Amino acid sequence: MDECRHTRDIKKVTPSALGCEECLKSGSWWVHLRLCRTCGHVGCCDDSPNRHATKHFHATQHPIIEGYDPPEGWAWCFVDEVFVDLEGDTTPQNGPIPKFV
Repeated sequence: MDECRHTRDIKKVTPSALGCEECLKSGSWWVHLRLCRTCGHVGCCDDSPNRHATKHFHATQHPIIEGYDPPEGWAWCFVDEVFVDLEGDTTPQNGPIPKFV
């Protein structure tokens, strides 16, 4: 399947934090950030040690994350395992994001 069946679930959201929410609390670091386009949770990518964006999907079943640091113009659907072009509908960052690497 090359098509996402969850694009209707993409919402305008307010990012929950200026970096990975869980990494900021634990003092850990991340490589890249991902933004849940259902609720605004900011989590770290799968190249980061804790993979919080994927853990958020498993906990909530929110299907779509956006490449978020900086906004990259694409999203990923966990359910259909495909990239989604956000066609200019990226979420602006709400401040400088401290990057821990």
